[in-house]
This record gives sequence, structure tokens and C-alpha cells, in this order.
Amino acid sequence: MFMNEFFIVFPEGDIQEISGRLRINDIVDMNGNPLPLPLPTNKMLAFRVARIKTDENKGGNETYHFLELLSARELLEYTGQ
Repeated sequence: MFMNEFFIVFPEGDIQEISGRLRINDIVDMNGNPLPLPLPTNKMLAFRVARIKTDENKGGNETYHFLELLSARELLEYTGQ
């Protein structure tokens, strides 16, 4: 059986499994769920997908989405303000 597994990798190195694939520059919450734009506020915890790496194995693929934490100033450009 061939399996595709997806993970997010936080800036400090912690890894968490998620349900599906993300794209580069997606803005996500701490569970790897894409956030709807525009954001309601810049005072929230949000990450940007900085890079993606896929490890291809005999029984399946493992896709790692590396996240970077966004500051309140960076999040301002994603709000409707």
C-alpha cells in the first residue's frame, strides 16, 4: 500500500502531522490549517510556509512543510487595514 504523509516543521524543529499538502507562502495557523485572507487582526500566531521537502520512499511519500513565524508587523500586510 502506498501512502502520502504530510507534516509541518516549526522553526524550533518540532514536527506535526497534517491532513494535506500546503503551498509555498501559504499563511497557516499552529495546526497547519490555511488562514482565510484578509486576516481579521495582526495580533495572532501565524506561520508562512517557507519551503517544502518531499522524501520519496518505497511505501509512500513524506512531505515536510517548513514554517517561519510571522511578526505582527509582517501580518499587517495580510489584514484588511
